[in-house]
Amino acid sequence: MRGIVFRGDCTLDLATFPDPTPGVGEVVLEIKASGMCGSDLHFYRRPGNSPTPSVIAGHEPCGVVVAVGPGALGPHARIGARVMVHHYSGCMGCTDCRSGWPQMCRTTPVTVYGTDAHGAHAPYMKVPADTLVPLDERLSFEAGAAISCGTGTAWGAFERIGLTGRDTVAVFGQGPVGLSATLLAKAQGARVIALDIDESRRNSAKAFGADAVINPRDGCVAEAIHEITGGKGASVALETSGAASANQGALDSVSPWGTMCLVGIGSEFSFSLAKYLRTQLRILTSWTMSIQGQRACADFVVDHGINLDALFTDRWRLDQAEEAYHAFNRQNSGKGVFLM
Repeated sequence: MRGIVFRGDCTLDLATFPDPTPGVGEVVLEIKASGMCGSDLHFYRRPGNSPTPSVIAGHEPCGVVVAVGPGALGPHARIGARVMVHHYSGCMGCTDCRSGWPQMCRTTPVTVYGTDAHGAHAPYMKVPADTLVPLDERLSFEAGAAISCGTGTAWGAFERIGLTGRDTVAVFGQGPVGLSATLLAKAQGARVIALDIDESRRNSAKAFGADAVINPRDGCVAEAIHEITGGKGASVALETSGAASANQGALDSVSPWGTMCLVGIGSEFSFSLAKYLRTQLRILTSWTMSIQGQRACADFVVDHGINLDALFTDRWRLDQAEEAYHAFNRQNSGKGVFLM
């Protein structure tokens, strides 16, 4: 089979690999949809002289079980099961792993599928059976791919925050994670202020129900948010863009006793504790979601009739990989997905 491998310097290959065979406790999926995630771009863009193992990319897998290895247990380890993948594997014996957070494992090096082991940008993918999450028949494979990381990341952040319908949430960045956050927050009854420098993404946020949209290039973000909220500020700020300026804007936009949650990768920022100590803010980080959270997100999407398919503006074949990532690298559209 052929799979996408990032080579750095905004290049990639469609490399040839053997079809996977399941080992003990493993299954093989026929991939139906494999989402493109903004974090892919860190590997796509990195210098070409960096060490680049030949690992198939793609950490938003969704498909159908087509082979089951010996000792593969669980209700979803059966031929024909429609499944998503929680794309991490740890020791599976420590407290973090057993509580559904294998990405937090401290006992053994964590495997991240699509980075450390072959991912889903290929016709087939081999994973441990305990990474499988069921995909409801009412959800498309594309929706399952979104929940497997991008949408699930927004869900996990809101779980960490404890978002309610009483909150006003400012979502910094309206890429796939930010747009997912806008959809999920509106479904929970929250008021949403969406921010992005790209007009098309701001328009998408409006279409997804954002109560207000802001172009950060128009002026001081914190002043704009305080004006919209009658001087109060947002009770929650979710930063998804990975831009240092957005981190600072989020920090300055939150009301006293509010919460700032950082999701976007790639930036650094600092702040004066003396300036913010008396605001009683919570500053959180959030790394995707637990395996239980991934299923809870899928259930919420079904129960509330959320149209996740609307996130996708680009659907690609594997043989269009070069064109797909060239377009995705511009970061001015919605979500992309490879369909097999």
